[in-house]
Amino acid sequence: MYSSTMADAPLVRAPLHAPVAHLVRSGVIEGTHHGSVVVLGPDGAVRLQLGDIEAAFYPRSAIKPVQAVAMVRAGLPLDGALLSLAAASHSGEERHLAGTRRILELAGLTEDDLRNVPDLPYDPVVRDTWVREGRPPSRLAQNCSGKHAAMLYTCRLNGWSLDDYLDPAHPLQQAIAEIVEDLTGQRIARVSVDGCGAPLFSVSLHGLARAAARITTAAPGTPEARVADAMRTHAEMASGSGRDVAALMRAVPGLLAKDGFEGVQVAALPDGRAVAVKIADGANRARVPVAAAALAWAGVDPASLTEFRGEALLGGGHEVGRVRPVPALEPAPAPFSALSA
Repeated sequence: MYSSTMADAPLVRAPLHAPVAHLVRSGVIEGTHHGSVVVLGPDGAVRLQLGDIEAAFYPRSAIKPVQAVAMVRAGLPLDGALLSLAAASHSGEERHLAGTRRILELAGLTEDDLRNVPDLPYDPVVRDTWVREGRPPSRLAQNCSGKHAAMLYTCRLNGWSLDDYLDPAHPLQQAIAEIVEDLTGQRIARVSVDGCGAPLFSVSLHGLARAAARITTAAPGTPEARVADAMRTHAEMASGSGRDVAALMRAVPGLLAKDGFEGVQVAALPDGRAVAVKIADGANRARVPVAAAALAWAGVDPASLTEFRGEALLGGGHEVGRVRPVPALEPAPAPFSALSA
């Protein structure tokens, strides 16, 4: 389905984003979110693109399923809820803290071995409770702690050093970089540092969508399939209660979805259809409806996506408008199966 040929790294340039969502208040466009969108067919071909899908960008946490695949390929023995947590941007709920402690326990390690940045829980309700209880920021509560615990476990299993596991030159990070290039099908353009302290690899939006599709179409029992199955089955462990990405996976059977800071969303179906979204200003209020519209364009039943149709705009406490994807993202005029034939 997907070519194994490795493409050159995407160009580092100012992305040529396009309008992807409008703020429509009482029939008047009040504002516009710019960004880029790509939809891939089951054969891996680009079926729809808006904006710039080939410029280098940072996928942020949307790359975590790929990082998890790399760790499983390197021997990480987790499955189910704990593997989902290894690919998580979690909300800091007790189940996430307990799961991270369990991964560390399996590795014979503790929270003190983590090297991610201490933080408060991501979920606002959980965070408020945490603050009321007088609890300080912690590495365990930070939303990437499951990934970091899994990184440490992978290092322990391979006999790799622990203190410097976030160094881009570390064997773990070199192994992850290799799988990022393998699944995206392109060279990494640039390496930076993510908010949690882990290396962050710059690819293209097209490459991110391709990686998600390769994960969801992999043969049963492969590292890719194990990660996809874990995240789909335990969507709340990969995110949290009430999070839109978990709701999206529950609403669309077989869908693998992952969000990332600065308005990034990727999602893929078992047949290889995939979408990737980057909102230029990082706004979540545009990310969700644009991703849902891209999935509808790809052939997902719009009825299953109604709760993701966009944030309401209020006037005097009443709805007077909504964040709406641009007309180019309206469902394709022909059935997607026909487009893919």
